[in-house]
Amino acid sequence: MTRCRKIILATTATATAIAFAGLALGAARARDVPKVATGFIADTLCSETFVSGLDPMRDLAETTDAMPGAGLLTWAMDVRVDRARKDVTVSLFGIGRSHAVYREGLGCTLEHDQGLVDVAVPPDDKQPALLPEIAGPGLVPPQSQGLSAALDRAFAEPAQPPYRRTRAIVVMKAGRVVAERYADGVGPETQLLGFSMTKSVMSALTGILVRQGKLKLDGPAPITAWQNPDDPRHAITVDQLLRHTAGIALGSSLEAWLGSALEPVNAMKYAEDDMASFAERAPLATAPGTVWNYHDGNTIILAHLIRNAAGGKPADALAFARRELFAPLGMNNVTLQLDGAGTIEGSGEMLASARDWARFGQLYLNDGVAGGKRILPEGWVNYSATATPNAWVGIGAGFWTNQGDSFGAKFRIKHGWPRDAFFAKGTIGQYTIVIPSERLVIVRLGRSPNAPPEADGVFDLVRDVVATTREKGKLAGAN
Repeated sequence: MTRCRKIILATTATATAIAFAGLALGAARARDVPKVATGFIADTLCSETFVSGLDPMRDLAETTDAMPGAGLLTWAMDVRVDRARKDVTVSLFGIGRSHAVYREGLGCTLEHDQGLVDVAVPPDDKQPALLPEIAGPGLVPPQSQGLSAALDRAFAEPAQPPYRRTRAIVVMKAGRVVAERYADGVGPETQLLGFSMTKSVMSALTGILVRQGKLKLDGPAPITAWQNPDDPRHAITVDQLLRHTAGIALGSSLEAWLGSALEPVNAMKYAEDDMASFAERAPLATAPGTVWNYHDGNTIILAHLIRNAAGGKPADALAFARRELFAPLGMNNVTLQLDGAGTIEGSGEMLASARDWARFGQLYLNDGVAGGKRILPEGWVNYSATATPNAWVGIGAGFWTNQGDSFGAKFRIKHGWPRDAFFAKGTIGQYTIVIPSERLVIVRLGRSPNAPPEADGVFDLVRDVVATTREKGKLAGAN
């Protein structure tokens, strides 16, 4: 068993900050602050120790370094990693105890007072991949000096913090890996947390169900708790859940600030067994479809809809994701983690290898088709990348986007991103970037602060890769 004492100023899967000062705020949900803080650390360390195979103390240090201010309070949190039992226990001042448990094939789940629902791991039916192979078994070195220089810069650490802590980069051009590099202890098959990139996968699974006629974008979402026509939540649609315009009163998951541990959405994530039930009981803050507000509850509810449409049992949802999405793309190094009730924790709990994140991006580069078979509905990729009104960061339906005139889109374009780029994004430096005009997919995973925006080096990476692969393409054409 490994033991250390730490307190974490932590960012959740969607950039949530925890501060000890939050304990003194005296708000109604102050009692949840220790559970939120310890829950994030227990869950992350469990996932990246027992699924990713990373060193837990290094992982803890790198995660802490990505969250400025955490080091001021390192004396107050007790962290225990039990390799024999495969669990992680974290407490803050002896209270707020969180316990994350690893289960083979299911990854890690926070265990609260009610215990965990028993989940049968679906058998692997050895379904053949439809997407053409993106690389051979060996590591693919950069295929040009320009790509080598781009990766050198992306992995280089500045002399002073904030540090980048880049863990993996995969660059694909026209469906083939043309460069990849990994940090020590990470390789082509290492599953890494995507955090909120998981939301984009939930969007894809939603799209598949739309294609199959099992879900509809418009019309009332089939949530039992909302079926009374007199309930104002009855009007919420699947489209609004995808775009974070449903209006559900759970606070925000977008910005990290001192009191965000008190947001109900974080009590949902770190103190509740059945996250979807918690989210579905929440009242409205705004009328559905009128205000954009990014929070994890929207995607948790989508995950519940996916489970119900796939058959209702936890194993049904896992089998559906494997059969309809992962297997056709050849994504064999993937773990979808669950909440205590057995629903996929769709807001931020998928782990996948960098190559598998790239395969996912390639599906979108191919307009939702793999090996000649349509996986996503026709038009779904463009729908996903179409900007949501008033989403100032630039978000579509499950993906961030440079379409539209949002502040975020303009900022990224100013920093060298192509106009047609769209991407899955997870907190502290996770990206799967799709650039159709350049036939590029770029995956970057690491542990970088969310601010300043340049801290993770992704602006430089995109500019460098676009420039060097474009130039190489011109030279190839001339020959």
